[in-house]
Amino acid sequence: MAKLQDIVAFCDQRTRQSEIKDFDGAYNGLQIENNGIVKKVGAAVDAGQLPFESAIAADIDFLICHHGLYWTAPIPLTGSNARKVKTAFDGNLAIYGAHLPLDCHPEIGNNALLAKELGLKKIDTFLNYEGNDMATVALGPMGGRPEISKKLQALFPQTYHAIEYGSEKPKRIGILTGSGQSAVPHMLANGIDTLITGELRQHHFNMAQELGLNLYPCGHYATEVFGVKALAAEVAFKFRLEWQFIEQPCRL
Repeated sequence: MAKLQDIVAFCDQRTRQSEIKDFDGAYNGLQIENNGIVKKVGAAVDAGQLPFESAIAADIDFLICHHGLYWTAPIPLTGSNARKVKTAFDGNLAIYGAHLPLDCHPEIGNNALLAKELGLKKIDTFLNYEGNDMATVALGPMGGRPEISKKLQALFPQTYHAIEYGSEKPKRIGILTGSGQSAVPHMLANGIDTLITGELRQHHFNMAQELGLNLYPCGHYATEVFGVKALAAEVAFKFRLEWQFIEQPCRL
């Protein structure tokens, strides 16, 4: 077992959360505390009712979430919000949130780890937000677009989509997990005509045709499982604890 405060301090330092400016209203760090002792670590993309219940059933008492509880302030503890928080308190479940710090991290960030999963070499970053580059640029593979498509279909068999109007041999590939719509207007200015992301809007289909882009939306949830898994694994290793990923059947 380990002390909650020690694990929180490690997570804060590892994610550099004090250095990363998140969206207004978002809160990173410890969001719900438990009794101060951690015996098992969990990871989940979303701080939701079902992940909380699944974590408690698995004897997890420290759950790292990419999408935490707090996005706007204040949040009234009524209805589903009250039930969710009560579930955590009753189950002695501490909740730790790490959003943008686990997107742009150069080692355990979602973008960096997705590039690694695809066997792509990081060569640059783009899409600066409050002094931090939110998106990764990877070197296009020798096999070009067919190779990219094959790897993405293998990694995301249930959520893979392709909108292919760009180069068949892209040299610079943008990677932005989760929502990718903020990156599309900045692609060409950064020498990028291919973007791997989680989700887009319908009008991006037309933009792809008109601007000559390859867009691969592969699921917001599916593209953001990597960071929480990596952080949970590091916590478990450092503090000699067991860890488990709480999977949800989300294809969005």
